[in-house]
Amino acid sequence: MAERPQCPSLEQGLVASLGAGQRARVFPAACPPALPALSWPDLCCSTLAVPREEDNTLDIVRAFLRSRPKQEAQKLRFLASICTVCSTTSVDSTVWDMLYFCQLEVVETIEVLLQEEPAGHQGIMVQQQAMLAITSMSRVGLLLQEKKSSLLYVCFCSIFHLPPQEDTQGPDASLYSKTLATMDSMLQVLVRSAGTLGIVELQNILELLLPFTNSQLAAVQERAMARIARLANFITTYSLPQVCPCFAQATVLRHQCSKTHQFVMLGKLVGHLTLCCTCKDKGTRHEAAEALHHLHTFVLQQRSRWPWLHDTGQLQLQEGWQATQPWQLLHTSHIGKIFLMFTKYLQPSDRADVILMAIKSLRAPSAYSISLAAHMVDVLVADHAFQPGQVLNIVWAIYRSLPSVRAVVALKSLDRALLVLTGKHPSEVVASLLQCSPMCTHVAVAMWRAMMSEPQAAEKVLRELLSMLMNQSLRKTSTSTKDNPRILSLAAARTISEILLQSVCLWQVEAIFPQLFLALLFQVSFTTELTLQEVHIFWKEHQQDLLTPIRSAVQSMRVLLCSMGFESQVLAIEVQGGWDTLLSSQTHLMGVRIIAREMMKTPSPLCSTIFCHLAELLSAEDPTWEMVAMVFFIEMLNCTNLSEELDRALEIFPVYLQSQCLGMPSLVLRAILRLTERPDTERKALILLPYVMEQLQGADSDASAAALPVLGNMLQLLEGKTLSLTALALADKLQPLFDDELDTVRELSIRLFQIAMGLVVGAEKKKMKKKVWDSLLPLLFHLHDQDKSVAKASQEALRSAGQFLKWGQLAQLAETAQAWRICECLLARKRSRAKDYLCQSQTYLQSPQEPLRQEAVRFIGLIGRDVDEHKKVQYIREILQGTSKDTSPLVSSLATQMVLILGRGRLKSRFNLPRLSLQMPRAWMRSHSVPSEDSAQTETKQEPQP
Repeated sequence: MAERPQCPSLEQGLVASLGAGQRARVFPAACPPALPALSWPDLCCSTLAVPREEDNTLDIVRAFLRSRPKQEAQKLRFLASICTVCSTTSVDSTVWDMLYFCQLEVVETIEVLLQEEPAGHQGIMVQQQAMLAITSMSRVGLLLQEKKSSLLYVCFCSIFHLPPQEDTQGPDASLYSKTLATMDSMLQVLVRSAGTLGIVELQNILELLLPFTNSQLAAVQERAMARIARLANFITTYSLPQVCPCFAQATVLRHQCSKTHQFVMLGKLVGHLTLCCTCKDKGTRHEAAEALHHLHTFVLQQRSRWPWLHDTGQLQLQEGWQATQPWQLLHTSHIGKIFLMFTKYLQPSDRADVILMAIKSLRAPSAYSISLAAHMVDVLVADHAFQPGQVLNIVWAIYRSLPSVRAVVALKSLDRALLVLTGKHPSEVVASLLQCSPMCTHVAVAMWRAMMSEPQAAEKVLRELLSMLMNQSLRKTSTSTKDNPRILSLAAARTISEILLQSVCLWQVEAIFPQLFLALLFQVSFTTELTLQEVHIFWKEHQQDLLTPIRSAVQSMRVLLCSMGFESQVLAIEVQGGWDTLLSSQTHLMGVRIIAREMMKTPSPLCSTIFCHLAELLSAEDPTWEMVAMVFFIEMLNCTNLSEELDRALEIFPVYLQSQCLGMPSLVLRAILRLTERPDTERKALILLPYVMEQLQGADSDASAAALPVLGNMLQLLEGKTLSLTALALADKLQPLFDDELDTVRELSIRLFQIAMGLVVGAEKKKMKKKVWDSLLPLLFHLHDQDKSVAKASQEALRSAGQFLKWGQLAQLAETAQAWRICECLLARKRSRAKDYLCQSQTYLQSPQEPLRQEAVRFIGLIGRDVDEHKKVQYIREILQGTSKDTSPLVSSLATQMVLILGRGRLKSRFNLPRLSLQMPRAWMRSHSVPSEDSAQTETKQEPQP
């Protein structure tokens, strides 16, 4: 490689580049003019006097911008005129103002000229002159900041792709060297003229140069690296604005960085230069080593400004002197030592940048030393912790690079990196890899194997996957996998299946089998609720598998059970259709019950562990999977080998009895019913009595239907005073259920009320009498209930009420279901209750059952017969008039007749109303007769005919 010439000053470069006839006024490079104050005169109307020479140069610039000539001489003249105009601005600010208004057009024109010039000797003069023009404009603040990057990029492209220096001889070789020197001078001026933004400008230039060092052309690599080396040398001699104290691992308490003082490129620069020290081109390697040397000097210089650091003063100078020894020794081992010198100065973000660069360099074929890149990964991953975003980037880099990595040393390095990261950041690594490959491709499987190659790391990974599975409760919908826990939980299920198929870490899986099994079961349930959008996100690249998300989750469950030796349970579930029923949201809970019953056949310790873990999960009250967990939990109550564990159910059930989840209270009540039927738990279940009684007050008829049998069982377990008080309290809650919409609730509540009457003793009996009196009319009406079981229960309850009240006539009439005679007896026994009866009857005018509305109309009419006051009669007639508009013709007709009869005062005889009923068609009477032992015949004999 030819020796590099010394960089000439800007003034020398400008003079050397100007041809004959070109005139330019240049100020010394060491004394750049001060930027003039901004003023905005009209360019066309300005009358200020300027020197004639400047008039000519401005005219040349204007003319070129208008016509854009193609001749090289005109281009050179235009560019030289820009330099002249810029030098004039130090004398006259008006010239600066004039150029300011057309600076965008000037910069764009220079950019076009650089793009148009051919590579080689023909265009090199224009390229060199263009760089001088850029330098001049930068000095006087006329180079637009937003155009710098594109202008420099075009400049680098045109200069770096010149023919190699060894292919040129004589004047051409010297011209090439001068052109590169001009570029170095231009870059230095750009940094100088940036003022307080010098550090930012320097890093912008380095960002543009680094990609050229990766070029396939050795000449381009070397020239770009040489520019970096010259800049690195420049910043060791030029006093840049002080870099932020946090630079190079300096710790400053309560410090906030200013962006203009941050040197954020240190890691990227160190990593790239270190790798370039091992590239194939000797010249590039030499320049990279020199750049590293200067960069190390710069780091030491910056640290020397902070006296609180321990390596200041002579220690720094000694380290800097020693650092110069290995720079020229470009063996890989020496480069590794050089790299280690920088690692203590790298911030975590710098380390992450270097790791990403080194991982990319492990791909085959690589332009750099793979062993050095592997060494860099090993050193940086082991020494420091990273932020979640940095971990994600590293995992992504490994995932993308792994298919192209061939060298054993590289593969082992990546395996070690994954293992170390898993140990330090298990949650971030697992989440990152799930995002990289939701479907767990073969590349991801290789990474999972590496992460689980050690028992401690395998345990961490499995627990993180378990956490992902249970993380469905966030319910966040997104259009990507990056921040969607629902999709990541699906990915975790798929991943666990693939891991188990690899037969790795089975001991660790066995340790958390109950938790993992239930998590996968919940995952299947959750998958039935996926939106089409989420299914598409997860499956869009793998639809050829013909395995839907829910089938994938079910498959993961089967693989887990088989891996743990439960093949018989898998087969039994298959025979009962359990796996298929899991696939549908309509039959899903049935499938859960089948699986639960088969898992009850596993060894007792495992059953107990699963049951206790379910209890812990249900204590968390997560609506995502609480229904599935409760179904499984309740099914396991049938385990005969569970005893003390059942106490956990008594702690959990009160909470879920108050759940707003549809069907949950009913489910829990059926479970409590089982407990009241087991000898070992029946008395323990009494602690739930108050919570069960509360279920009778809600609007959930299903819950009431489930609670009534439970209360019946519990009453049988109570004794003495407690039994009497409970029966009394229960009576109040049962009466509203007589009119429930469910036939079952009506029947059970009436029968339980009948039982409660017989359980009240002592002082509570007096209170119970009032409740029994209040129940007589509803029971009477329900003798005509559409459901025969309810009518039968009402008849028996009325008979028991008569016995309780020691009212023999009522008990006898109830025995034969003589409804009308009971009506008259009620009014005759206690006429003072007529008002209460009227209020109760009005409620039944709104009953959904037509027979009950009819009986209410009749009874109200019967009340009206015994009322003497005109106002009260009128009030009863108004009630009946409202019913005359009933949707049922029979009810409305009966109400109308009652109104007419009450209005004419014809209800004087106690037998008028029965006569009125008998006047109705016989078919109507038959359809509304009460089913009892010969009740119709008995009533016909006793009632006088009209």
